Amino acid sequence: MCGIVGLFLKDPALEPQLGQLLSDMLITMTDRGPDSAGIAIYGAADNGKAKVTVQSADPDTDFEDLEAALKAADLDAKVTVKSTHAVVEVAAADAARVRPVLASLRPDVRIMGSGDCVEIYKETGLPKDVVACFDVRSMRGTHGIGHTRMATESAVTTLGAHPFSTGSDQCLVHNGSLSNHNNLRRELAREGIAFETQNDSEVAAAYLTAEMAKGKDLGEALTGALDDLDGFFTFVVGTKSGFGVVRDPIACKPAVMAETDQYVAFGSEYRALVNLPGIETARVWEPEPATVYFWDHKNAA
Repeated sequence: MCGIVGLFLKDPALEPQLGQLLSDMLITMTDRGPDSAGIAIYGAADNGKAKVTVQSADPDTDFEDLEAALKAADLDAKVTVKSTHAVVEVAAADAARVRPVLASLRPDVRIMGSGDCVEIYKETGLPKDVVACFDVRSMRGTHGIGHTRMATESAVTTLGAHPFSTGSDQCLVHNGSLSNHNNLRRELAREGIAFETQNDSEVAAAYLTAEMAKGKDLGEALTGALDDLDGFFTFVVGTKSGFGVVRDPIACKPAVMAETDQYVAFGSEYRALVNLPGIETARVWEPEPATVYFWDHKNAA
């Protein structure tokens, strides 16, 4: 059992409230997963810039003078520290250099996600503590996803927390379990995808990344997942401009969605949505089994 939430804003007037709204949704799901929690927030892209969210178990050591160390390595960067995480901003042209330079300078630092606009914060512990630790409530953005985990396989660690990100501005949260993730992991590894954990949800994220790298959009990649992934799953997925939901054909994991002129929202249970503005007049429904739902800001009128 885990709790997952997602919020895709249609109305820019709500963007300053994204962190607040998504935090409240996730905290409401605390009793579905007390082991770890995480949130991905998609903010405005800064043209020509890229972001890399990193994590350290020893942030006082690893993040001290990190900005200066990166500049000494000829990587002009701005480093913003938030507790055990830091966001490293660099010129987009230098984004591919961040991982190898960090591996050299700070080998114990782990990359949580990267892209033009996504920031990912996750830790062991309860949602309320994770939200407070990273000041998520103050964050603005266009869309976001969150997860609170009850571990049923793999270790309870920061890396094992959701969201999982395996591609630029891509991340996934998952409720369920996959039965063919070991075979898929081997296939994706042969295609060059590196894995940080033994978690089946990371394999699902990597599968979608691989499919989108072949030219599929998010909706097409999620449709392919219905054929290629075995097991129980409800996925909520974010991309730079998109937001998608899919449930397996049996759909035994609870899920509810709501849509108004201002937003599309997902919760494992309705109580995650109950405090959203205008929820009393929203179209509320249970997502159908084996049906892909996705929205994209690029397609907005």
